[in-house]
Amino acid sequence: MKRFFSAVAVALVAIALTFTSSVNPAFAGDAAAGGQIFSANCAACHIGGGNVINAQKTLKQADLDANGKNTIEAIVTQVTNGNGAMPAFGGKLSAEDIENVATYVLGQAEAGW
Repeated sequence: MKRFFSAVAVALVAIALTFTSSVNPAFAGDAAAGGQIFSANCAACHIGGGNVINAQKTLKQADLDANGKNTIEAIVTQVTNGNGAMPAFGGKLSAEDIENVATYVLGQAEAGW
């Protein structure tokens, strides 16, 4: 009987981890909408997660990590204000659109583009 309850407890933990790992609170926006916005506004320079202007600042996970752009907040700041060769989109896109793009970018980076 003790083994049965132990097995049930392990199964419940596994199920809980499955659901909590698939719902990442860091990804607060709508990735599908972000993908459309990305295609219309970002893909010209960042096709496939690359960067046609600066090859060291791609949207790939390793570069996002190395450049401190691996959170929703960091990407929102970058897209809103621009930096270096990247223009600011804060006057062109809504805050919701920018959050959706950030969600899309992080999801794509995690998936390996």
